[in-house]
Amino acid sequence: MPVQLNHTIVEARDKHETAAFLTDILGLPKAVSYGPFAVVQVTNDVSLDVADTDGPVHPQHYAFLVAEDEFDQIFGRITDRGLPYWADPYEREPGRINHHDGGRGVYWNDPNGHRLEIITRPYGS
Repeated sequence: MPVQLNHTIVEARDKHETAAFLTDILGLPKAVSYGPFAVVQVTNDVSLDVADTDGPVHPQHYAFLVAEDEFDQIFGRITDRGLPYWADPYEREPGRINHHDGGRGVYWNDPNGHRLEIITRPYGS
């Protein structure tokens, strides 16, 4: 079997709030509980297993490849909520999206400081 990413653990101050944020913004099915996790399932059989932490959250970066119409829907939810967003991961281009590789991309943060990204074309494509 080829190596595939199956899941990753996402630290959160409140796993239910974080899972709801992710599913709402990304338009995914409601998270399900599995042990200590609120599991957010994405369509390529990878899950984000959101877990509470008592200590500080260590922000990570999560990028999602989406279709053009999904980009419009997700970006609409970002702007409807008034969330800050950037064309770059370093926050040097606020209020803009990028057009790398002939597609579109944008970055924003979740309530824990995780840097989220949606792109319509894989980098280098």
